[in-house]
Parts: sequence; structure tokens; C-alpha cells
Amino acid sequence: MSRGGVLMITCLLAMLLAAAVGGVMAWNAMGGGGPNQAISLHGFIALGLGVLGSLVVGGGLMALVFFSNRSGHDQAVHEEATRRLPPDQEHH
Repeated sequence: MSRGGVLMITCLLAMLLAAAVGGVMAWNAMGGGGPNQAISLHGFIALGLGVLGSLVVGGGLMALVFFSNRSGHDQAVHEEATRRLPPDQEHH
């Protein structure tokens, strides 16, 4: 792996760690983990499924964006829309 790749992974892991520490600090500042704020097993399962579902939807949408861009359909629509504009409104 190149030095740039190692640097990028290191930075991303540092940001993940900072977000996790910040989340724990915010949770503790609000009195998290007390008897009035306990999360049941079902709550943790729902939380995990929500996070997993969000990642799947986000990843799927990003895959569709990349697929659409590489297939050339976006460029064809852009060229057709540009062709229909009057000459004074064209912008590239």
C-alpha cells in the first residue's frame, strides 16, 4: 500500500476514534447510562439495524451514482438539455 493510502486510513481511523470519544463524552455529560436512560436489548438491536440499514441505503445510492456516471446516460441527458437551450443561455 502506498504512503498516501496509509495516511488516509490513519486519518480516517483518527476521525472515527474522535467521533466515538466525543459521543461517549456527550452521553456521559447528559447523565447517560443511569437508571432512567437505560437501553434494553431490543433498543440496541433496533439501533444496530438502523445503522446497518442506513449504511446499506447510502452505499446503494452511491453505487447507483457511480454506475450512472460511468454508463454515459448522464452525459447524454446533459448534451440533450444543452442542445435545447437558446444560444444565449448555454453554460458548460
